Amino acid sequence: MGLAMSRRSLVYGLYERRLEAALPREAVPHHVGIILDGNRRWARAGGNRAAHGHRRGADKIADVLGWSEDIGVQIVTLWMLSTDNLARDPEEVGELLGIIEDAVAELATSRRWRIRVVGALDLLPESTADRLRAAQELTSDVEGMGVNVAIGYGGRREIADAVRGLLKEHALAGTSIDELAQTLTVEHIAEHLYTKGQPDPDLVIRTSGEQRLGGFLLWQSVHSEFYFCEAYWPDFRRVDFLRAVRSYAMRERRMGR
Repeated sequence: MGLAMSRRSLVYGLYERRLEAALPREAVPHHVGIILDGNRRWARAGGNRAAHGHRRGADKIADVLGWSEDIGVQIVTLWMLSTDNLARDPEEVGELLGIIEDAVAELATSRRWRIRVVGALDLLPESTADRLRAAQELTSDVEGMGVNVAIGYGGRREIADAVRGLLKEHALAGTSIDELAQTLTVEHIAEHLYTKGQPDPDLVIRTSGEQRLGGFLLWQSVHSEFYFCEAYWPDFRRVDFLRAVRSYAMRERRMGR
């Protein structure tokens, strides 16, 4: 059994290196969005509680960020908790929030990546929101790869918040609704999104075999390429990540044209 596993690891290692070597560097995505899906199902398949899957999923994050950094990705957005997730069993949500807080704090403490929190923090417990803000502040001067942690995030909520922020800004400036309606552009709304100032994602990956976005970066992903992986998030391997990037690199991006 041990010899078979060693051989399998050797084969996968060779395959990974071949995949990475074949990636055209000019075609590596600048911004990758990842929907971290399948933690609960992974845990249940092994007869464990959901929290066990969430912890294993949290352990995977630093690995994936390292893989992204290795090939030259500049920004990674991780969807860690949706607004819909907040409606789950309160005990599970409480455990999940604690796991997320610890995971983000650990990423920040490493000061390897620049953390940015994207989501409706007002929907989260104040203690959670405070820890997330602290992680963001701790890495505000880091020049490494940018990491957006989408927590309490929903695409519709983000757009609603953007429009709300736009209206408040113009109300303070004395702009009437009629004046705003005549001048409103797509760019005006984009400037009030959680990810304002960042390029839209080039590639969006979803694990667990589900082939839908569920509202992830609803506005920003209009021209993104999508890749759906069968593996549950805790089982997501470097070879799976490289396959996703290879698939992206081989596509002709039409950008809606």
